[in-house]
Amino acid sequence: MQATQTTQTTQTTPAGETYDQTVNTFSTLQDQLVDMAEGFVRAVPGLVIALFILLLTWIIAKFAVRIADRLTAGTEIRPSLKQLIDTIVRLAIWIVGLMIALIVVMPGMTPASLLAGLGIGAVAIGFAFQDIFENFLAGVLIMVREKMRIGDVIECEGITGKVEHITLRETHVRKLSGELSVVPNSILFKNPVEIFTDKEQRRHEVVVGVSYDTQLDHAADVIRRAVEGLDDVLASKGVDIFAQEFNSSSVDFLVRWWAGSTPRDGWESKDKVVRAIKAALDNAGIEIPFPYVTHTFKEAVPVGQLGDTDRKTP
Repeated sequence: MQATQTTQTTQTTPAGETYDQTVNTFSTLQDQLVDMAEGFVRAVPGLVIALFILLLTWIIAKFAVRIADRLTAGTEIRPSLKQLIDTIVRLAIWIVGLMIALIVVMPGMTPASLLAGLGIGAVAIGFAFQDIFENFLAGVLIMVREKMRIGDVIECEGITGKVEHITLRETHVRKLSGELSVVPNSILFKNPVEIFTDKEQRRHEVVVGVSYDTQLDHAADVIRRAVEGLDDVLASKGVDIFAQEFNSSSVDFLVRWWAGSTPRDGWESKDKVVRAIKAALDNAGIEIPFPYVTHTFKEAVPVGQLGDTDRKTP
């Protein structure tokens, strides 16, 4: 026989009578465990059905992502945007599957209460992770718009480099000197971004100075022929030669031409343009002056005194 632990207590009634009350603590605990076991047994069918729903959700999400990939395969959507579409499709299916599974396990729960709970939770999470969601939404909008593709050279907030990867939270920009900058998407979305490689060609420029005794029309013609004769210059789009400024020692020309849009193309074409202009002006006998310094004296200074001063100067 199984022994049970009992506790005997004596209580007095208002009329003065006494009686004994035996409390079987083990029996009470046993009853509670039995109730919990019975509740678990009653919940087993619901749990099995919920697990089956989750498995079915996983299968449906997998096939839905494949269908989305096939629909976007023939389009020109960037890979990062395709990844975003797959994530949204998978997330939407899993949210619906989890809601159905919770309703099966807890019949008292309704779709309206789940949606209300999700709404309150979303607001709380939104305030807690404001910066993260800001970068997420900025990443979505950057992926949707057509500009700033992978491989473009951009400049934003002092960062200049090539776009290597765009995610939902950040963009990887490889600087021209080799360093990698991880830029939050909100910075690229809220600030002006200069895209150097949006087109295959862009305009470059350099300033050339000639001496004041030069015939300017002749100098401009010499510069034009030198620039238009280069292979890297798109002469079909025109070469601009503008007399721009009376400088301290020269008259300056602004020379503009079209070439490749990448920084490397710009540096190479500028190197060839400067070399060609220097050689052409030298052959034409046109001086590219050094900075001149002119001393002006209020009173006449004897030449001999100037010579003595020069000799005394160490």
